[in-house]
Amino acid sequence: MKMTILRKLEFGLLTLVVACLVVPVAASAGDEPDAVADAISAGWPGMAKDATVVDWEGNVLKEGTNGYTCLPTPPMLSGTAPMCMDSEWMKWAGAWQNKEDYAAESLGISYMLSGDEGASNIDPYAEGPTEDNEWIVEGPHLMILAPAEMLEGFPTDPENGGPYVMWKGTPYAHLMVPIGARD
Repeated sequence: MKMTILRKLEFGLLTLVVACLVVPVAASAGDEPDAVADAISAGWPGMAKDATVVDWEGNVLKEGTNGYTCLPTPPMLSGTAPMCMDSEWMKWAGAWQNKEDYAAESLGISYMLSGDEGASNIDPYAEGPTEDNEWIVEGPHLMILAPAEMLEGFPTDPENGGPYVMWKGTPYAHLMVPIGARD
């Protein structure tokens, strides 16, 4: 009899502890599945399935194993702009997010296979189109980081029909490589 009461007490206590742990997580996880789906939509399936997913505050939403990190659309942007980045791009993202200087130490590859809803071709922090910020809405594309001297031979005109340098003259300059049609 003592054992049965003790087991019921243990079960009740365990249930209470689990409820206290699960309920806050479920309540705070509201948009997490949407954020993960948005983030991995940026990569090709074989890469995206094993990528780590983090939000823009650095919270890990999904553990990964392949060295790529996918992020959902940045919260300050409207529309869609998820990306999957290698380690060099993660350094770039930290610098961009914190408005710090950055210089590429090696080649870096980022996928934005869902395209984006637009960005200024000249201002890394523009949040919408203006008459003079060269706003471009890009379809599926890759972004390549390289030391600045390697980007010198590429045009900055997004309408040239091929790769172009975005944000030239800033610490965040990179090569945009369209791989699909723009909408």
